[in-house]
Amino acid sequence: MKQDLSYKRKVYEKQAMNFDSLRDNPIEQFRDWFVQAEESDGVDEANAMSVATIGDDGFPRTRVVLLKRYTDEGFIFYTNYNSQKGKALLENPKVCISFFWPFLERQIIIKGIAEKTSDNTSDGYFETRPRSSQLGAWLSDQSAVIDENEDLAAEEIELEKTYEGKEIPRPAHWGGFLVRPTEIEFWQGRPSRLHDRVRYVLQEDFDWKKERLAP
Repeated sequence: MKQDLSYKRKVYEKQAMNFDSLRDNPIEQFRDWFVQAEESDGVDEANAMSVATIGDDGFPRTRVVLLKRYTDEGFIFYTNYNSQKGKALLENPKVCISFFWPFLERQIIIKGIAEKTSDNTSDGYFETRPRSSQLGAWLSDQSAVIDENEDLAAEEIELEKTYEGKEIPRPAHWGGFLVRPTEIEFWQGRPSRLHDRVRYVLQEDFDWKKERLAP
């Protein structure tokens, strides 16, 4: 089967990026763009991001997760530590996360080093989750092969009975990762594929070097 997609094209012309007006700190610049994405009627789930890891087979693997917090230190998301991405990050903490907001014709690519968040941070977020999501963290042996006839819904009902009238504790195998950025690139689509690209690179003195890239 062949499918020619060479005819598919989109002209990017909504906005331009002024290099001199960008903030010196990329986290602040991220905040500006993220707020605009959240407030835009054309962006659904602005906090959806791709997370790329390297597995023990040497292959990269990318999946979409939800950003739950960002600070001056970096970007936080939560997962099962025994999942494919969890194991990959614990083995090789080098990671790339990216956001793509087609409506705004913008993309942000972040390279960094991942580390587990503190137990207090993971506990605090877990307590805010709906009970169904808390139960799911216990029920799902994420990424493991399971029997095709396994009834997870029935298991959820049984687990709900176990915790009826009680708080559901956070499983030790579930928690957060903080991605400390070492490089952040901002991409703004432009006509004729002459896209605007600006990269921030963390220096040894922990200042950021800002540089424009060719499209």
